[in-house]
Amino acid sequence: MVPGARRKIDAIVGGWPGVSSGPHRLGGMQWRLGKREIGHVHGDDKVDIPFPKRLRDELVAARQVEAHHVRPDSGWITLPLRTHADLQWAVVLLRHSYELARQRVPRRTGRPVPNPKTTSTAAATLAEVA
Repeated sequence: MVPGARRKIDAIVGGWPGVSSGPHRLGGMQWRLGKREIGHVHGDDKVDIPFPKRLRDELVAARQVEAHHVRPDSGWITLPLRTHADLQWAVVLLRHSYELARQRVPRRTGRPVPNPKTTSTAAATLAEVA
């Protein structure tokens, strides 16, 4: 567990253009871009994030994340939050989920999605958490 992880992650992810945050239906806090969930956190213990199944499989095979703790055969991943490095990695993964959602929302709704002021990079995302 990383004390304050939920609050720290929310301060970052909740500040991304177009993202809304609120209670998750199964407990914890979730972030959405439109109707698409970017991910959610359970207390200060773990983060769950949706990805395309192929990417999820690669991340799990590389042991960078775990299969989802409830639905292991889905595209969702679970990242236990044990250290500050895990918290940083969670923000990077949430940013990737956000970028994937930004690409998909216009196709589904036909509405433009707010563009971030800067191009997303892992280094810039990590700097937000440091």
